[in-house]
Amino acid sequence: MSDTRDPAPVEIPDFAPARVLVVGDAMLDRYWFGAVDRISPEAPVPVMAVDATEDRAGGAANVAVNVAALGARCTLIAAVGDDDSGRSLATLLAERGVDQRLIADATMPTTLKLRMLAQNQQLMRADFERKASESTLDTMTSKAIEELAHVDVLILSDYGKGGLGHSLDFIEAAKARSVPVIVDPKGDDFSRYRGATMITPNLKEFEAVAGRSDSEADMLERAQRLLDELDLESLMVTRSAAGISLFTRDGKVHASPSRAREVFDVSGAGDTVIATVAAMHALGITGERALSLANVAAGVVVSRIGTAAVTIEDIQNALSREAGS
Repeated sequence: MSDTRDPAPVEIPDFAPARVLVVGDAMLDRYWFGAVDRISPEAPVPVMAVDATEDRAGGAANVAVNVAALGARCTLIAAVGDDDSGRSLATLLAERGVDQRLIADATMPTTLKLRMLAQNQQLMRADFERKASESTLDTMTSKAIEELAHVDVLILSDYGKGGLGHSLDFIEAAKARSVPVIVDPKGDDFSRYRGATMITPNLKEFEAVAGRSDSEADMLERAQRLLDELDLESLMVTRSAAGISLFTRDGKVHASPSRAREVFDVSGAGDTVIATVAAMHALGITGERALSLANVAAGVVVSRIGTAAVTIEDIQNALSREAGS
């Protein structure tokens, strides 16, 4: 077992030439912020006095925003409802420099996650969602295949909402054009991503498919089996406090320990990781360099509340704090 731990300083490239296509489950993350100082007389539940609201890009849309925040060119193809939430999401993406190709489907609402937070603690989350129609999925597929001629890497962002029902078609089309495919997977059936370049599950997702590991050597063995079964080039597993591990077909594992100083919220951390890794791949930068930079970006995003985008300045500041500590 070969284990490499951040042997070189983290280098930040110029992402301007990178062209990234994101396809998957876009959603709108809506936050209600307020305070709780009493219990409802109607039921034993807290009453939150809402004093602020905020909309953010979520799911595949958050991945796209993170790609654009690095300075790369990003196109997003996803389904939304023909509703106010879909229009709000389109506006958010445009403001953040994402070239969105959102497909309005009148048979579904835009996927919306409504979170209520008081004193930085989440009290409740309400989800509004329904799968897109088959005709919408067909449109997504055709648009994505057309766009592959103009990009350097394809991200498939799967949140289990049905937007990647044609995942193998995307992978096959990308491979035919020699475009790397990086997948953020969902569920316990990874066969839907067979032939991708890389998948980036978290530890729980990895163990749901490969089984629970009782040692680092056992985890490497399970990872190698998965790489072979799915015909992947590499497998990147985010492991929370244990950092990130990158497994490759040559039997090596590169480990980058956690860089987070303080963790407030892990939601969206996987989006930041895959966005950073994919933008690096678009420049032809893979392996340890991509792993290290993604880990720094993840350390930044988990120190914030809710989904967020990490900029080059954020990464530079994080590295400066590390150097000074």
